[in-house]
Amino acid sequence: MSARSFYEALSANYDRFVDWKARLRFEWPFFERVFRERDVRTVLDVACGTGHHAIAFGRAGYIVSAVDVEEAMVRRARANAQAAGVTVDVRLAGFGGLSVLFAPGSFDAMTCLGNSLPHLLTEETLTNALRDMATVLKPGGTLIIQNRNWDRVLAQRERFMPPEVHRLGEEEWIFWRFYDFSGPKDRLGQPLRFNMVRLHRQGEGPWSAEVSHTRLRAWTGAELLDALKKSGFPLSETYGSYQREPVSPDSPDLIVLATRHVS
Repeated sequence: MSARSFYEALSANYDRFVDWKARLRFEWPFFERVFRERDVRTVLDVACGTGHHAIAFGRAGYIVSAVDVEEAMVRRARANAQAAGVTVDVRLAGFGGLSVLFAPGSFDAMTCLGNSLPHLLTEETLTNALRDMATVLKPGGTLIIQNRNWDRVLAQRERFMPPEVHRLGEEEWIFWRFYDFSGPKDRLGQPLRFNMVRLHRQGEGPWSAEVSHTRLRAWTGAELLDALKKSGFPLSETYGSYQREPVSPDSPDLIVLATRHVS
């Protein structure tokens, strides 16, 4: 299943799968501090999903654009922005397609969150996507990346993530994610199959189940930083969480603040 098909299948339930109020409350101080320190005014959210980060940026007064490769996600992001009364320019675009839509140097900052870059499976596609991001960032602009800490996942062969539960009236949903490790590193790096099981029931009725999957590449921290250097981002800061903790073998995330070259 392609990444586009995977997220098309997930789009109807994506805002049930994520507790956005809690997530944004936890993450917002990080973005607020970075944007203030770096004098950010314009922001592009790449792989925006249903748009909640972009809406939070717009609500705080930033001029925001957002893109996603999946049409259903784009429609939901536009609807969510309208419902929130926030202006966000949401467009359809995948990795590598930003410079077709936006002029060079259009943005002070860019975000690529939610473990989106692992959908790029080769060094070539990752490098091309990062170069495209650098093109539409202003010189000295900031790219914020949030991935899983793949060094930890690979070292511990960490297959399963905790289930997420959502209830609305008499309806209940359970979302369960896990990885299948395909084997040792091959020419495409560490191949993974990312699986999503979605369970749903009405009241005390029977559960219905849907399963979808897509392929990921587990980009290690060293691989990602090397790709950034090759793509116009010579300087990077790394953190293990949104609290700006140093990256450790136990860190849940790898968060990178990468600075676009000035000349």
